[in-house]
Amino acid sequence: MNSIQIKGAYENNLKHISVSIPKNKLVVLTGPSGSGKSTLAMDTLQRECQRQYMESLGMTTDSVSKSKVEAMVGLSPSISIGQQITNRNPRSTVGTVTDMFTYLRLIYERLGEHKCPNCQYTILPSLDKETMQEETSGYTQYIHCPHCNTRLEKFTRSHFSFNTPEGACPTCDGLGEVSDIKKDMVIDENVSLNDGCVKVWMSGTYFDYQKHNVLTAAEYYQIPIDEKQLLNDYSVAQRDLLFYGVESQQFKAHFPNVKPPKTVSKGKFEGVLTSIWRRYKEKGGQSSEASLFFSQTCPDCHGKRLNKESRDVLVHNTSITELTTISLEDIYYWLQNLQTSLTEGQKIFVETYLHDLLEKISRVLKVGLGYLNLDRQTITLSGGEAQRLRLASLLGSGLTGVLYILDEPTAGLHPKDTKGLVDIMKQLRDLGNTVLVIEHDVDVMKEADHIIDMGPEAGSGGGEIVGEGTVQELQSQTESVTGAFLRENRNTIFKRRKGTGQAIQIQNAFKHNLKNISIDIPLNRLVSVSGVSGSGKSTLIFDVLANQDTTECESITGLEAINDVITASQAGLSRMQRSNVSTYTDMFTTVRNLFANLPEAKEQGFRAKNFSFNTAGGRCENCQGLGFISLNMHFIYDLEVVCPVCHGTRFKEELLTVKYEGYSVSDILNMSIAETMELFENHKALAPKIQLLNEIGLGYLKWGQSLTTLSGGEGQRLKLAKELNKKTNNHTLYILDEPSNGLHPKDVKQLLVLLNKLVESGNTVIVVEHNIDIIRASDWVIDLGPEGGNDGGAVVATGTPEEVVHSKTSYTAKFLKESLRV
Repeated sequence: MNSIQIKGAYENNLKHISVSIPKNKLVVLTGPSGSGKSTLAMDTLQRECQRQYMESLGMTTDSVSKSKVEAMVGLSPSISIGQQITNRNPRSTVGTVTDMFTYLRLIYERLGEHKCPNCQYTILPSLDKETMQEETSGYTQYIHCPHCNTRLEKFTRSHFSFNTPEGACPTCDGLGEVSDIKKDMVIDENVSLNDGCVKVWMSGTYFDYQKHNVLTAAEYYQIPIDEKQLLNDYSVAQRDLLFYGVESQQFKAHFPNVKPPKTVSKGKFEGVLTSIWRRYKEKGGQSSEASLFFSQTCPDCHGKRLNKESRDVLVHNTSITELTTISLEDIYYWLQNLQTSLTEGQKIFVETYLHDLLEKISRVLKVGLGYLNLDRQTITLSGGEAQRLRLASLLGSGLTGVLYILDEPTAGLHPKDTKGLVDIMKQLRDLGNTVLVIEHDVDVMKEADHIIDMGPEAGSGGGEIVGEGTVQELQSQTESVTGAFLRENRNTIFKRRKGTGQAIQIQNAFKHNLKNISIDIPLNRLVSVSGVSGSGKSTLIFDVLANQDTTECESITGLEAINDVITASQAGLSRMQRSNVSTYTDMFTTVRNLFANLPEAKEQGFRAKNFSFNTAGGRCENCQGLGFISLNMHFIYDLEVVCPVCHGTRFKEELLTVKYEGYSVSDILNMSIAETMELFENHKALAPKIQLLNEIGLGYLKWGQSLTTLSGGEGQRLKLAKELNKKTNNHTLYILDEPSNGLHPKDVKQLLVLLNKLVESGNTVIVVEHNIDIIRASDWVIDLGPEGGNDGGAVVATGTPEEVVHSKTSYTAKFLKESLRV
């Protein structure tokens, strides 16, 4: 069969649609935000592919609900790549998730040179003389120094990993940073025990219990503590007892011949700081005490993660830690130079590793991520970066006959790098795979073999196929939303605002890759900060300006004209599945109170807390108010199955009998924001919130949708809406990170209306953007570059869009010129 046939799909807002997806083609699925693209691709197609795959393995699929579709034929094994970053492990880096670091470690194992610690003779890998010695833990390899014959442990790939005992820095355990307690938040030196010198001991029974324990311990060691004595007057032994407890090495040093008490009644006391540390470690840094800690660069390895011996091993006069801190583009050139400098004998050992590593890096360069370095933590990547990194890795798998489903891979990508990304997708296609891409980028559409356009609106107004074909064919289809955008006259004349004449001035910023740049940001204007990925935009605007970090620049002036600063970045809003759109916007508190005041609720004795899915009383206890049960699938990612007790409603049956205008509290959570506009149009507290969320292009989101499912752009716009609902004093500075992320061109227009409204109200809006439609509509543009990483960090153009287009070194200028048609 040459195509995947979907007939009568009716999941979520899909209106019993039928569509044919040609196999072994690059297919773009587009349409306004919320029109049903993800529902069709992920919730219908991907879910059924997954279900049938499990069935073919003989696994039970009873708990996995079938997609709501009449028929689906011609399916292939599928791999979906979304924008959510699920790996929150601080040990996970770009190097580890791509396996590039593994190949680099293998090269250092074979070619590494190091000095003998006894005689400082340089030991070359070709001179290794191995012996084997059996130990209780297995076999350890040794070499002998050819100069002094000292036996040394041989360096293996494990010695170059910060995730192994052999390679990790012993001080920070390979994390590159160490945590410590903010003592001023825990201890007050100028207060007595009675008056609360230990701030974390709350007043009441707990305080009395802990005070009694430490006084008993002090009596046991015959160093009695006066309850009214100021802490800074304690002896060293008394302080060590209070801080570290009777079992600590610090305190034992004062009484080496005294056995610590075994029970609390006799004087066993853990110590204030020791107790906090224990709870912090037990819960992996997620305890309530997390706010009492701060992190700083490891004083021994200086953030390099490896121990000194491993850091001192050199290949081509470079340590492995030096390589992990430079950009992938620079590593690529370093590896090429290494390749040409190797002897024939050395090539035999590392030729394969070098070839494979160069291939891996070249694919990452093609998708515009050459500015990343290997030790970059994956939790710091944007959704678009993480997706493109995985996409580049998949190309090396060599799989054929696979259906790849990609969710907006151009998110956060400068137009300059779009071609490289398209080339990667075409290579996947040419291997004999089908590539289905949810995308709004016109340049990607132009390269697609087939386009499926959904719409015409979001939410209940969408869910239909409104156009199909190539870009040229869509332009002739009157129902196509995307076709209408492609047909419209783009020769818009923009009126550039002059602003107040005042400006924020940043002098000589040098953080990360910024090259001592100085810029003026005009106030009361819409300002776009553009440039290729990794050029320094976020560093300049978020790290320096938003944080007002004058340690990384000479000065920041002009902020006295600003009354308030509101920032909205791409960082995820919450890791908790319980946090959803309604709780984040504080809408659900109002709704719970609304339901609690209904006559039916009062008759049954229900209170506002009973209408919460986060607390016991009204929620379904089988799923604890989530509406689903998570199944551990072991070798594939977990599945979420509708709760068999509440059937996804989250609540007990008796709660669902209470209705507002015919809707239960569960019904409200399952409605989209747009669908509740009419329902709450006369409610003073809810109506403005709903209207603003619609204006900002989020009307398609459901109130009960988990924040963990939102893209970076959706999360940012939700945060912006929450901030806009607060009353602020003019003049407010809004700093936004790619607010157009995930928006169809039709929705970008709506976003621009909101941004312009903010400026017209006397505010300043700064957007870090790649979207040419946003940049061309701005009053002022600051373009950084010319490249990413070490080759970026410079100002290549500033001025109005009409002035920036004349820059000879700006990539943005080229695309801006085409858009403005000047």
